Amino acid sequence: MKLFDSEIKVMDVLWRYGDFSAGKIARILKEEIGWNRNTTYTVIKKCINKGAIKRYEPNFMCRAMISREEIQRYEATELVERLFGGSVEKLFATFISNDYLSKEEITILREYMKTL
Repeated sequence: MKLFDSEIKVMDVLWRYGDFSAGKIARILKEEIGWNRNTTYTVIKKCINKGAIKRYEPNFMCRAMISREEIQRYEATELVERLFGGSVEKLFATFISNDYLSKEEITILREYMKTL
């Protein structure tokens, strides 16, 4: 499922806190990024239409129907396909060759790869 940045902001609130009313989500996003209530409600409705959020009563309660990990897997796959022609090796080579990863991070990744 493709989620836009605005939709991920709404989902992030649900992933962090669990089920919340639309009003509480709107208050959190107003504090964190300055959105008004209408913006938040519009984005929530888009997420509902996509099946990412389930709405239930009372109080326009919202529940995440997809996990953060599902979106991360989808987005990672899309990134590799779109920018690296499907090559995970090219992705890692880009990180390593541009000094994006520290030596410690590279060591951690090597150890992780050994466990697979």
